[in-house]
This record gives sequence, structure tokens and C-alpha cells, in this order.
Amino acid sequence: MGVLKIVIQIIFIILCIALTVLVLMQEGKSAGLGAISGAAETYWGKNKGRSMEGKLVKLTKYLAIGFMLLTIILNLNVF
Repeated sequence: MGVLKIVIQIIFIILCIALTVLVLMQEGKSAGLGAISGAAETYWGKNKGRSMEGKLVKLTKYLAIGFMLLTIILNLNVF
């Protein structure tokens, strides 16, 4: 059981570093003055899920879920 806990802790540390890097890579959510006139709804705004930024957001969500699950598992004191 000790080896399993060490492996999960190593995965947890890698996940923490990856999550930090992904959050820092994302752009800010402020739309600026373009949101007032409606200019924010452009082609890139409609297809944001297919862009690199959309992929970063999705990956961040999945890594955050994994972070929470590993945090719960490590705090169960089963090991």
C-alpha cells in the first residue's frame, strides 16, 4: 500500500504543475470596450471550442476534476 500512495502522490504533483501551467497559459476573460457594442460576438467567439483557447479551457476543467478526485483519495487515510 505504501508504494501505491507514493505513485498517487507523484501523479498528484505532476497534475498540480500541469494545472498551474495551463491556467497561466490562458488569456484573460475581459472583453474590453468591444463587448459594449456587441463586437465580441465574432467568428472566433462562436467557434471558441475548436480553437487553442477552447482546448485549454476544456483540459483545465478535466485536470481540475482529476485534482479534486486525487485530493479526496489522498485524504481518505486508506493507505
